[in-house]
Parts: sequence; C-alpha cells; structure tokens
Amino acid sequence: MTPLARLLIERIRETGPISVADYMAECLLHPVHGYYTTRDPFGAGGDFTTAPEISQMFGELIGLTLAQAWLDRGSPSPFTLAELGPGRGTLMADILRATKGVPGFNQAAQVVLVEASPVLRRKQHDTISRGHDLGLRWIEAAGDLPEQPLFLIANEFFDALPIHQYQFVKGGWHERLIGVQDGALAFGLAEGETLPGTLAMQQREDGMVIEENRIGRFVMRQVHHRLHHHGGLALVIDYGDWRSRGDTLQALRRHAFDDPLAHPGEADLTAHVDFEALAERETPFYSTQGAFLTQLGIDARAERLARNLTGAALESHWAAHRRLTHPEEMGSLFKVLAVSSAGAPPPPGFI
Repeated sequence: MTPLARLLIERIRETGPISVADYMAECLLHPVHGYYTTRDPFGAGGDFTTAPEISQMFGELIGLTLAQAWLDRGSPSPFTLAELGPGRGTLMADILRATKGVPGFNQAAQVVLVEASPVLRRKQHDTISRGHDLGLRWIEAAGDLPEQPLFLIANEFFDALPIHQYQFVKGGWHERLIGVQDGALAFGLAEGETLPGTLAMQQREDGMVIEENRIGRFVMRQVHHRLHHHGGLALVIDYGDWRSRGDTLQALRRHAFDDPLAHPGEADLTAHVDFEALAERETPFYSTQGAFLTQLGIDARAERLARNLTGAALESHWAAHRRLTHPEEMGSLFKVLAVSSAGAPPPPGFI
C-alpha cells in the first residue's frame, strides 16, 4: 500500500467517500505524495513517452503551424506563445528552434508555461533555456494567461485533468465515488440521484458511464475568451474522441497499465478527452493526429532527416515516424482540435 493510499483511506473513513475527481487530484498533485509533484514521469525512466519525446519532427511541425497562423493573422506583437502542461519542455524548445527563421516571431513571442509541478518547472527551464535567451514565465492556471493575442499548444494535457464519473442505474444517474471496502480503496455509487449535466440527457442505458471534465471545460473557456477578444489559435492534441463515452479512467505505471486504485501517487491517471465538450459552441477544426501531421508534411521532413542517418539510428527514426502517424499507433488514437479566432484563414494541417 502506498503512503497516499493510507492517507486517503484514513480520510474516507473520517469524512466519507470521495469523487473520482478528488481522487485524481490527490493522486496527481498531492504536495508530498502526488505523482506529478514528486517525479519526472516522462521518457524511458518514467511511465510514458509523449510525442515530442518520440521525434523532433512533431515539435518542428507544430511550431511552423503556429508561426504560419501568426503570419495569417497579421503578425501581432507582442503575443502570448503558451503551452499547457509542457512536460520536460521538449515541445516548446523544438517550437522555438523551428521558428527562429520566421522573421519577428520569436522576438514578438512572450513564452508562458502553465505548469503546477515544481519538479517539471525546473526541467522545463533547463530544456528551453539551452536553446534561446527568451524570457520564460510560469503560471499555474489558464485564467492567468495575458489578455493579448494567444497562440497555444496543449499536448496530452486535458487527459490528466480530474474527471467526475456518473453511472445510470435503475432509472437514475448516480455519481461514481471511491470508498473503502475490506481495508482497500473501492469504487461505489452515491445513494442520491445526481444530474451530471446536459450530456446525460442524450442517452440513457442501464449501467452506462459518462464522464465530465469540468476543469477542462473551464480551461478552454479561458482560451476561447482570449481568442474571441484578441485573436490567435489554440491546438489541442490528445487521445479521445469527438464524443467520448464510457469508463475511460486508466492508470499507467512503469510503462504498463495498472489498476487505477492500486498505487495512488505512484501511477499516472488519465481519461479520454471529449473534444466536443472542449469545442463548446465554436466551429472548430478537427482531425486525427496522423492526418494532421501528414498534411503538414511530416513524410517529406522524415525523408530529409533520414538522409543523414544509417543503421540503428535510421531504424529508430522511421519507427518514430510510424508511431506518430500510423493508424495502429498514435495516428488514429490521438486527435487534433484547432480553435481559431473568427474570420481567420483555416490553420495549416486541416483540409
């Protein structure tokens, strides 16, 4: 039993069951035992590898997409170049390196990183500061983003935000809770009926589970506000669907799936992203990651990089290309949502 599991069991015994959202928040961000606050979870030494860590091509193409969108919107200066959940800082470092040749872009950019983890903030500073001398600013919430043109990337950010779960049982919706059974954490249902929101009205089948990412929707409202009033572009890349349904809560520990209740504080917890909920009333652009990167020219970029590689390095390079784009890997599982300021040209990567 992990130290956090003991604390949660004690809390539940004293105050009652907790929501899935409360559980996720404690597991990921507890100040002493939280998964993100105590370690670097990325790469071979962590529990998972994100697209920017797989290949530099990912960050390069994202950077050039944001730069082209900036040019298409009149090259506003200054503007916020923001990333939600920047991990080790690899993606932002690649973005800034790829856009050095775009006249005025890096000079006008004010780099803002939305990150709560002290461990990862230090990693981001070391990674990004090696490649350029732009000032970096960290904030803890999207509500603190500057009120000015915004060009934003969120890669594998929304999947880690706490979710509420509801189950339709015997004619009513009940929130899914976490309590204690036989001395261990266990799932259960709230006794009273709960109306989770408008999503619950669309379909009702006995036993079905729906999820609500309230924090995610709040974050996107902050982004929508800035795009509406100041212009810009936001790219959200994550795994999920346009309308996600069912119990998608999962844990990843040591690069393998784990029981979400087995190792609180020592495993990454995520849930599929409902892109429809993030888009809200906007008319967004939406695609799979594979199709998006292909439209941006990843095949040609891969061919060019391959010219200078041989042996194992060449094999690794093409394996990374496949992992990012192939339908059986990240190509179809991961989706791309682009939300733009009104009246602007379609962002690169979307037909």
